[in-house]
Amino acid sequence: MPKTGVLLVNLGTPDSPSVPDVRKYLREFLMDERVIDIPYLNRWLLVNLIIAQFRAPKSAAIYRQVWLPEGSPLKIYGLSNEAELQKALGDAYVVRLAMRYQNPSIPAVLKEMERLNLEKIHVIPFFPQYASATTGSVHQKVFETVSSWLTIPEIRFAGPFYDHPLLLEGFVNNARKYLAETRYDHFVFSYHGLPERQVIKAHFGKTCEEEGCTHGLTETNYLCYKAQCYQTSRLLAARLELAEGSYTTCFQSRLGKSEWIKPYTEDTIKTLREKGVQKVLAFSPAFVADCLETTIEVGEEYRHLFLELGGTQWDLVESLNDSPLWIDLLKDLVLEDHSISAPHFR
Repeated sequence: MPKTGVLLVNLGTPDSPSVPDVRKYLREFLMDERVIDIPYLNRWLLVNLIIAQFRAPKSAAIYRQVWLPEGSPLKIYGLSNEAELQKALGDAYVVRLAMRYQNPSIPAVLKEMERLNLEKIHVIPFFPQYASATTGSVHQKVFETVSSWLTIPEIRFAGPFYDHPLLLEGFVNNARKYLAETRYDHFVFSYHGLPERQVIKAHFGKTCEEEGCTHGLTETNYLCYKAQCYQTSRLLAARLELAEGSYTTCFQSRLGKSEWIKPYTEDTIKTLREKGVQKVLAFSPAFVADCLETTIEVGEEYRHLFLELGGTQWDLVESLNDSPLWIDLLKDLVLEDHSISAPHFR
């Protein structure tokens, strides 16, 4: 009986925290035209002569802080997800993990799947909110890879799951232990940022302000990354029973000098301290597995900034990682064929 393939895809990780491996990873990642969307020659010069050259030593040092004896946490969680989802789905499915950048690569894993004569393949990008630089890049790489196959099975892509009940429940459950011990003044939902020009391109020239992306989903903005991030925040706030004004949605991980979507997390922290906020509980709902951007950037760097400015407590809620709820969510994406949900337009 033909089997169904399930391709789990996360962003990627260096093979090791060494400077050469980190530089190799940065070059592949940042040379993606969907990540740095500028002309090829300009991108090549920027990435190879400046960013990868000078950023790799600093990034390698940070990777060493989170690296475990078994390897990168992102890969460890991914392989655990692969094993647990395989167990949950059974022998009628073939579950494999791939990384958009570095190893195991999408072409290598799909080559293995090609030989299995699968009836169909479900592709699940590990990004709750859609962005061209993440989900879109995974789609493009999969299309490019299978385009040369003589026989191409049915391929289905799981849509954004920014509003999935199990995603929301997972973050709320992880927050409960912190809420049981501390009365927080404010809650911060920090998402990975994007260059402003990318969301404007997605709106065919209009800004998020013109499309009302921070206020709710509409028939013209529901595919927007920023609009989906704000919707995730609203849904989490509702489940946490947070009062209006007690939480902030913001964006981190800027690169370069161009304008990125706002508000910036660093600016939010400064504003909160100016208002006298002392205790903050932070979330990173754009990441399903803890990594540099959660553990180090939000958990440590932003905590240090908040404390330096006079705050007294900054805690970070863990991502879903390899929790049973996350495995249940992945199983639902396969069995229910969850695609872009019908948004509740305002």
